[in-house]
Amino acid sequence: MLAAPLAPARSVTTRTAYWTRLLPALAVLACVTRVPSFVGPVWNPDEGYLAVQARLLAHGGHLYETVVDRKPPLVPWLYEAAFAVCGSGSLTPVRVLAVLAQTLTAALLASLARRRWGGTAGRTAGVLYLLVSVGLNPEDAQAATFEVFILPATAAALWCADRGRWGAAGAAVACAFLAKQTGGAVLLPVAWLLHRAGIPGAGALRLGTGFAVPVLCAALVTDPAGFLFWTVTGSAAYASFTGSELHALGRGLANTALLAVACAGLIPPVVRSLRACRTARTGMADAADLWLWLASSAVAVTLGFHFFGHYYLQLTPPAALLATAALRAEPRERPAAAVFTSACCCALFLAWGLLAPRPELAHAQRLAAALAQRTVPADRVLVWGMHPETYWLARRTPASRYLTAGLLTNYSGGRDAPEVGEKYAVEGAWPVFRAELTAHAPALVVDDSRGKPYAPDRVPSLRRVLDAGYEEVGTVDGAVLYARIPRG
Repeated sequence: MLAAPLAPARSVTTRTAYWTRLLPALAVLACVTRVPSFVGPVWNPDEGYLAVQARLLAHGGHLYETVVDRKPPLVPWLYEAAFAVCGSGSLTPVRVLAVLAQTLTAALLASLARRRWGGTAGRTAGVLYLLVSVGLNPEDAQAATFEVFILPATAAALWCADRGRWGAAGAAVACAFLAKQTGGAVLLPVAWLLHRAGIPGAGALRLGTGFAVPVLCAALVTDPAGFLFWTVTGSAAYASFTGSELHALGRGLANTALLAVACAGLIPPVVRSLRACRTARTGMADAADLWLWLASSAVAVTLGFHFFGHYYLQLTPPAALLATAALRAEPRERPAAAVFTSACCCALFLAWGLLAPRPELAHAQRLAAALAQRTVPADRVLVWGMHPETYWLARRTPASRYLTAGLLTNYSGGRDAPEVGEKYAVEGAWPVFRAELTAHAPALVVDDSRGKPYAPDRVPSLRRVLDAGYEEVGTVDGAVLYARIPRG
């Protein structure tokens, strides 16, 4: 009579002991894999853009009105919150949040794998994920930007759906979408799990409600029309493949090769499992949702036809789980070999992140120093280029809500000249831009185009502004500085 009540207690004790050992190990590994992210002030223009956005929001800006971007609001709000607590002079707080996001993602994947395949599989999934999560160019893998904060939400969506918690799964999909639009791709495997559960009506209602409520709240808190335009309808020209075909394809192949190197320990077991066609024994029979997750993430990578390296981060969670499923039926030494191979590849990418030179950062720092020297903190400035981090490094306020020339010319990621110019700008951007320059004439304009197809000589409206009220006062690494001519 006494044995039955004690059984649940032993189960709870076992579960607690499992996570007491695993969570600290995953947290330490996440910290190790993110060490390079704490080296240097900023990793890429996306971090710079978010930092400038957050600083403007903290000083009374309004998202999708006086502060704009083609992204949903969740990550700018995270940056704003971190700056509110710790100040805006360093990105260390958001990089700590990125470590926490990676730890949470690994823990959720471990929980998924443990529920399906046992405790050893759970440990394997969490460790493999963290090891391959840095397997890209460090500017993509180490930056605390949109994709890093997509990952825990997508993993949470699968975790909730796997347990039949459809309302929570919908909310997690919404969080992934509100971090970046492509995060919504996880809805496909969630919908598959709902179909397999056999309760499409009630489950779909809870799933849809869980998704719709956070998205509608975000739209209402910002500006509904602006939210819809900037996150959904206003990016048609940006998503076009025309004008950057060879450059984009080359980047896509290069980033695919980098991720394949990082996944050198994961790919062989998956290939062996598929080749053997032993689905019942390898655990691949119950992995249809994981394949759908991988496929939908691959589609998300291709959307926009830019193939930036950080897009590929969405592939890493389903890849880690699929490898774990394949490894569980193999000899005991195979999982250890997969982890060892992944650890060696991870070490290579960490060394790259710690040792590789970063010429674009050095250029932005020199340019920011020139801006700070030639202006005072109250001055507004305009940096005509693709490096918004210059504003943040210089601690100067942008003269326009458009923080890069890309929004005003459609230049992005090496797009060729035929598809770059004023007529390819975001709809309605140029009248607003001209009004901003009239209302808040920048004390200094920096032409940082450096031979790119958005140079002022190819943008008549900007050229007229420079000719009418500015004079050249210097150069920094090819960037040209223009100071406003005093009236009278």
